[in-house]
Amino acid sequence: MDKKAMYKMSYGLFVLTSAYEGKDNGCIINTAVQVTSEPNRISVAVNKSNYTQEMIQKSKIFNISVLSETADFDTFRRFGFQSGRDADKFADFPDRRRSANGLFYVTAGTNAYISASVEQTVDLGSHMLFIASVDDMEVLSDAASATYAFYQSEIKPKPQKTAGAGKTAWRCSVCGYTYEGETLPDDFICPLCKHPASDFEKVTI
Repeated sequence: MDKKAMYKMSYGLFVLTSAYEGKDNGCIINTAVQVTSEPNRISVAVNKSNYTQEMIQKSKIFNISVLSETADFDTFRRFGFQSGRDADKFADFPDRRRSANGLFYVTAGTNAYISASVEQTVDLGSHMLFIASVDDMEVLSDAASATYAFYQSEIKPKPQKTAGAGKTAWRCSVCGYTYEGETLPDDFICPLCKHPASDFEKVTI
């Protein structure tokens, strides 16, 4: 079975934000969709290891900032490659605004935001699925929405080729982190973006 077939599915990219007990946080996701139009509902699936997921479980509210093709890699680095348990992702980040529900949304590199309240939670194993009613939304720009494929080809920095001794390594296809070794453990998790071993590609450095 070729797991790379999953990469052929088209995904949007979003900054999912929430807050609890005065602390704001956000993370990058690619699993937000509209599920009904009357009433207007959306769903998001979030890895259980994400701190933002814990906040949504407790607060029952979240915002989705729709990333556009104008987004830069620093946005992905800030919201995708560190944990809100260890860092304040909104510290020194000016491109933000609070919506009516009191949560931040991202104003640069985005084309819309949606505020929602959780109606139902479904445990999917590695992820929690939140089905939520839409409370507010606004179009921020006319820029095209960024897809996962666009991120891979146009936003994510290309790996730098090094003149090494031809050592075997494994490179994360999401963030570019490189693990040196002949084999990659099946249960390996990327220390930067938290993606599993299936998202690593064998390379020579």
